[in-house]
Amino acid sequence: MPVSISKRRPKTSKKTETEKPEASLKDPRTGCNSICSVFSSSILYRVPLTILFLFFIYLWSTSTTVISGNVVHICISSRKLNDLYCLTAGTQPGLHVPVSNFTNPVSENVIKSEEEKSVVVLGEGGERDSASFTVGASPNVIKNETSTGERGSGLYQDSKPVNEKNLDSFLVDWDSETGEERYRYINSKDEDEETALKAVDKYLKIQRSWLSTVNNRNKQASCEGKGIYVYDLPSKFNKDLLGECSDMVPWANFCSYFKNDALGESIESLGKGWFRTHQYSLEPIFHSRVLKHPCRVYDENLAKLFYMPFYGGIDVLRWHFKNVSEDIKDVLAIEVVKWLGSKQSWRKNAGKDHVFVLGKISWDFRRKNKLSWGSSLLEMQEMKNPTKLLIERNPWEVNDIAIPHPTFFHPKTDDDISNWQNKIIQKHRRSLISFAGGARPGNPDSIRSTLIDQCTSSPDQCRFLNCTSGGCDKPESVIELFQDSEFCLQPPGDSPTRKSVFDSLVAGCIPVIFDPYTAYYQYTWHLPEDHRTYSVYINKEELKANKVNVIEKLMAMSLREREDMRSYIVHELLPGLVYGDPNGKFERFRDGFDITIDSLLRMISKKIVS
Repeated sequence: MPVSISKRRPKTSKKTETEKPEASLKDPRTGCNSICSVFSSSILYRVPLTILFLFFIYLWSTSTTVISGNVVHICISSRKLNDLYCLTAGTQPGLHVPVSNFTNPVSENVIKSEEEKSVVVLGEGGERDSASFTVGASPNVIKNETSTGERGSGLYQDSKPVNEKNLDSFLVDWDSETGEERYRYINSKDEDEETALKAVDKYLKIQRSWLSTVNNRNKQASCEGKGIYVYDLPSKFNKDLLGECSDMVPWANFCSYFKNDALGESIESLGKGWFRTHQYSLEPIFHSRVLKHPCRVYDENLAKLFYMPFYGGIDVLRWHFKNVSEDIKDVLAIEVVKWLGSKQSWRKNAGKDHVFVLGKISWDFRRKNKLSWGSSLLEMQEMKNPTKLLIERNPWEVNDIAIPHPTFFHPKTDDDISNWQNKIIQKHRRSLISFAGGARPGNPDSIRSTLIDQCTSSPDQCRFLNCTSGGCDKPESVIELFQDSEFCLQPPGDSPTRKSVFDSLVAGCIPVIFDPYTAYYQYTWHLPEDHRTYSVYINKEELKANKVNVIEKLMAMSLREREDMRSYIVHELLPGLVYGDPNGKFERFRDGFDITIDSLLRMISKKIVS
């Protein structure tokens, strides 16, 4: 059973160093000699000492010994603890979920020397890959296995013996500069790829430093020095674009999606707060909320943050399926940048305190040649400094920040959120796994066909909703499927991210992620850095190579693991993943919009000071 160790060494308490009786726990033979001498000296002590002796044996058999430097920690597994509790150190060691890609067989448990400076993962029938990742002088680990190989401490993915098919497909390593832990989902093949991955890590860390954790619902008291100015743009940049809804795409009329402040038509069968919201409606939804924000100011001199209500994503969408020239595709993008350039408020800080909300993926605004669609808005030099909020960011642009796709749920009150939480946490889930999607036969890199094959081959465990044949056209069908499932498969589609990830989370269904760019390298303000709290990761390359069966892997996860993850998703994450009704009011919760605005204000403060 694999574990990995934090680079930082736990501190040994003074009590541990001075009290010699504790030392008996480290060596059962020493404890035995001491106990036996007392036991033979007086019959009065036989019964209590026999009980104590048996307790020591039990303690040893259920313990994990961790060697950190010259300090030995004896740690006890407990069903009530998420990590091991260490008696000798008085603290919990930094043990984490296992390192992956173990291919070289090892017949015995191995202790790796510090001189070799690499992580060693030990387990029953242990396998390891000494080339998986190298770090500086990490501590060694010895695992005192129980006969059953049970997981009890929550450190392991399942209770099976360790093998390359049931290990998590990511690495836990250490940042060479800061010494802090980080997750590695991709093994770089060359120096250029390694440089790119380091840039991703760097920008994610910067964006997380901007995250606001303030939970103050008293808006009136919190607005001092946090004014938000909304530009009054000419209507051709926003409202007029919505007026083209009937002719936006050849096969659909978008007008119904732009009703109710772009939330769409209500879905009464799902309850209060449910709407037929289109995945590209983020721009008008966000605009409606900003206009009613309590910190909105009408004097530019009082503003901390400047919001540009340009519906760039809808501008791009209307040209996607029409044969028009580059000049036409870029006309509004060029004009809006020119319009901004005439403003003193823009020139004052070179756009660093300005924000654009663009309701499509970053690449739709980075057109570089005549053959690709989209606009070249984000390729313009003037657009480097402002912050861009998108449903999918460019991982190598620090000012591209991903925020959640709009879901179908837009609560109006705290009770709307609470009632939904109570409903889905108690929901009986009849299916272990579900997949709502379609195949990508024209894409050789797609893993969807493999997932569909595995899913349909196990109909008792997995339900497949075919979106290609129109099965996903009704939101009710998708949400009901997700409510009924423990795990929801979320492979990449036309781009790495999926609206379906957020639909599944809102329904309390644990997303199964196959590409780190789908979520882990994206939503730094709305999803936690530790992906294990809300998702399961399976490396898509391993799936392509037939090294993993998704159904078997998910079946191996315990009921307790599923319940813990679902509880975290429903109670901790869900409120921050939805965009509330523009006419709503929350006192106890912060929704996705609140988290975004609060973090933007924090970010602007740091950027302007620097």
